[in-house]
Amino acid sequence: MTNKNFRDIPYKRPDMDNLKKIFGELLKTLAESSTAKEQISAVESITQLRNTFETMATLVSVRHSLDTRDAFYDEENNAMDELMPHFEGLLNDFYLAVQASPFQKELTHHFGQHFLDLVAVKLKTFIPEILEDLQTENKLTSRYTKLLASAKIPFEGEERNLSQMGPFTQSVDREMRIQAQKAVTVFFEENEAEFDRIFDELVQIRTSMARKMGFTNFTPLGYARMNRTDYGAGAVKVYRDQVLRDVVPVAQKLRERQAMRLDLDEMKYYDEPLTFLSGNATPKGSPEWMVAQAQDMYTEMSSETGEFFAFMQEYGMMDLVAKPGKASGGYCTFIPDEKSPFIFSNFNGTSDDVDVLTHEAGHAFQVYESRKQNLPEYVWPTLEACEIHSMSMEFLAWPWMDRFFLEDTTKYKFTHLSGALLFIPYGVAVDEFQHWIYENPNVAPNVRKAAWRDIEQKYLPYRDYADNTFLNKGTYWFRQGHIFGSPFYYIDYTLAQISAFEFWQMANKDRKKAWDKYLKLCQAGGSRSYQGLIKYAALSNPFEEGTLEKMMAPISAWLDTVDDEKL
Repeated sequence: MTNKNFRDIPYKRPDMDNLKKIFGELLKTLAESSTAKEQISAVESITQLRNTFETMATLVSVRHSLDTRDAFYDEENNAMDELMPHFEGLLNDFYLAVQASPFQKELTHHFGQHFLDLVAVKLKTFIPEILEDLQTENKLTSRYTKLLASAKIPFEGEERNLSQMGPFTQSVDREMRIQAQKAVTVFFEENEAEFDRIFDELVQIRTSMARKMGFTNFTPLGYARMNRTDYGAGAVKVYRDQVLRDVVPVAQKLRERQAMRLDLDEMKYYDEPLTFLSGNATPKGSPEWMVAQAQDMYTEMSSETGEFFAFMQEYGMMDLVAKPGKASGGYCTFIPDEKSPFIFSNFNGTSDDVDVLTHEAGHAFQVYESRKQNLPEYVWPTLEACEIHSMSMEFLAWPWMDRFFLEDTTKYKFTHLSGALLFIPYGVAVDEFQHWIYENPNVAPNVRKAAWRDIEQKYLPYRDYADNTFLNKGTYWFRQGHIFGSPFYYIDYTLAQISAFEFWQMANKDRKKAWDKYLKLCQAGGSRSYQGLIKYAALSNPFEEGTLEKMMAPISAWLDTVDDEKL
């Protein structure tokens, strides 16, 4: 474990020539080992080398996102965009050596079958011929991140970034909501050509890589890059169909109920962020106060969470408040050599701030619990399993929400649960759009936008963009960073939400049982596949027919117990 504050962790740009030399020597040892024990030792040495490189890459990524204007880390980020594909090439050589090992049985016994399965899927994602393409892809996603971070939106007498516009989009004053949405739209409209250009280039470079590797399009390569070892696009299609049948009608009724609360004949897109006419639930204190409440919450929740959150504070492993130049969004990452998570977010005074302290802390707690896993591949699970930890922690934190929201607690819980359900159709729309994109890589931007609007209307039939011609032509997805930077990473949130609903139901009946199961899942890290993990934790499988229908009934029943028009 670290004994350094985040700001004091030293950074040095990796010397790729030296790394290749040492890596090559270890690969030679691995290939020439005469016993399984020697091979396992070589794998462990390579793991140490990997951890050091990935520590430097993570430091660059975090420090660059903390201030995208910082000249030093901007340059280091550019350098890492160039170095990372070379590192991926070394990993590919490592995986080839593992796959060629004559000691498969012994490696499986020592590391587990899932490691060998991951090796097989990872070998589908790289050949030396795509190294320059990967560098280009990295540069394009960095351009997108910087473009979003560059937003300087003049509003209410100040210049604001996208995160700082959040409270205004939730104003009880409808005219304020309208003007806030229009101001945000202006930023995207003024940069439409650049968003289109970046995305066109991303689609073309990804398609080119896929074809060089023998795939008909990017979709199967995208799934392999997500390390999906035990399901494919067919299973996801079955799941999306369940969402359309079992979730969209419930979401439609929730939007109708929201319109009644807001005393509106027709809900428009700028009304959706406001849940109650009396105002959304907001945390009742400063960022520092919220962190103090979170420390109390995690201390009471369990000995494990208390230790974890105290560690995060002691070593400065959180940067939470929005500020100029800071990249948008929120994330949790891991610094391998320090065995430490790091949480990044943009507090803006809304309930999202508390969600960060539960959602991103759920990720961080999982990786804190699995930090001693013996392989980098096992520290994190695949992303749809990762999101179970974060989304379930949001619900496991419910008994402490009165600490943050005081008289708004019921309001918050109603919004949180209904919002989680309302998110699923949107998340599925993003996934279907991504499949469409890579099956139709050569279409013009206007055709792509029209396809988004068609899919959006399918899963979100209640969304009305009023007179906003820019959004009506299908551009909302510009603000969804996953579509640009992490293709096919979005359905994961919705799959995990189903498991989180199950943890919520379980905790309502037997909190200890729910917590023990959650802790067991966190400690397993990535040692099993997605379906292997949900089976290990005895959770329902979202791919199986009937799962979503079963989840909807108790959620609707709880929401019906709340007289929301009085809140």
